[in-house]
This record gives sequence, C-alpha cells and structure tokens, in this order.
Amino acid sequence: MRNRYTLYVCLVVLVMAMGMVGCGGKDKKMPEAAPLAKPAVAAAPAANIDRTGWPVIVAFGDSLTAGQGVPFDRSYPSQLQAELDRRGYKYRVVNAGISGDTTAGGVSRLQAVLAHKPEVVVLELGPNDALQGKPLDVMKQNLTAMIEKLQAEKVQVVLAGMQIPPNYGPEYTETFRKTFVELAEQYKLPLIPFFLDGVAAKPELNQMDGIHPTADGYVYVVQNVRATLEPLLKK
Repeated sequence: MRNRYTLYVCLVVLVMAMGMVGCGGKDKKMPEAAPLAKPAVAAAPAANIDRTGWPVIVAFGDSLTAGQGVPFDRSYPSQLQAELDRRGYKYRVVNAGISGDTTAGGVSRLQAVLAHKPEVVVLELGPNDALQGKPLDVMKQNLTAMIEKLQAEKVQVVLAGMQIPPNYGPEYTETFRKTFVELAEQYKLPLIPFFLDGVAAKPELNQMDGIHPTADGYVYVVQNVRATLEPLLKK
C-alpha cells in the first residue's frame, strides 16, 4: 500500500485530474457545479431537536464520510444535519462512514445500513479501491451490487462522483471517473459530480495529511452534497 507521502502527492495533483474530465471519452461531461461561496464557520447540529420518527438519510462511505481527523459533530453528515435543520427539512442524517472502507466492505455491511430504514442513501465509496490499486471492474461490480440492493428496497441512492490524479495512468484514471458517471446514467441516479469539489488540493481546507478535509473543508463538501440532495427532499 502506498505510504502517506504518496497519498499526499496524489491529492495535491488532484486538481490536474479534474482538468482531464471528459478527455478521451465520448460520454457527456460531468455537469459543472456553480461557484461556491466562501464557507461559513463549520456548524454542529442542534442537540435539542427530537428527530425521532423523521425520514432517514444515511451517509454511507469511507473516512471522507466518517470525518477522520475532525470532531464527530463537524463531519460532513453532522454539518449536513445542521444545514437541513436550518433550512427547515425534517430528516435525520446517520453517519455510516468507516475509515479505510472499500466497496467490498460496503457490500458486506449493506444490511446494517438498511437496518436504519433509510429513505435516501448518499453512497461515497471507491477512493480506497483506487488507492490500493484494486481492479476497477471489481469496484464497479461492488457499487452495482449496492445500488441494485438499495433500489430493490425502494431506497433513493445519491451517488458521489470521485476522481483520482493522472499519475495512475490515463486509462485507469479515466475509467475510475467514468465508472460513477456510467452507473448514475444506467441506474438513473442523482450524481454529485465531484464530492471534493472546491476542497481537493487546497491546503487551507485539508488536514496535514493532505487527504482529509478540515471542519471548514467539509462545509464545501456539504454544499456539494446538498446541491444534488435537496431537490429530492420534502419540507
């Protein structure tokens, strides 16, 4: 497995990878996100709200979802909860992120996610497969299995698009990016174009490892997620 320095280099050059979106392929380009406003101070959800019985949104992913390196109440699921509360949406956000998780790990714990009886699942898995050099066809099979099972249970899936830097090679890099686009098209899923848009390769928004966002970096992540998620919600 690559060491921490290699992972840092990968994230530093991630902006270069973003510039490659759509190159060499005939598929449609990812939609360009609207410019993000300067983030507000990272917010924690109010502790005095009883969310019992509210529809559930499960944030299902790896360390980027779990919030590695930041207080639990400053992770993206917690900040998303605070933002939905502020906007008047009565949904309960569950953090089902596990650091280091791969798509295979996601398949193995899907029943635990379904036990929450979610209305929506934000699926953010795949980066660790790529960082560990796993075959992308296996990653796609695992993502497909999760999507099909969730849809069979009448769960709305929101897929988080991810990108990796070009030093993995143009074919691997582009295949990785296109996997999320193709799955979103095949299964008619709302797609977050790039989960780390506005955060990747910005030292001021990332922790010392250059990989995981700070609490303020997760403010941008929440904006990325909310832009795709909000049209699905009811007040």
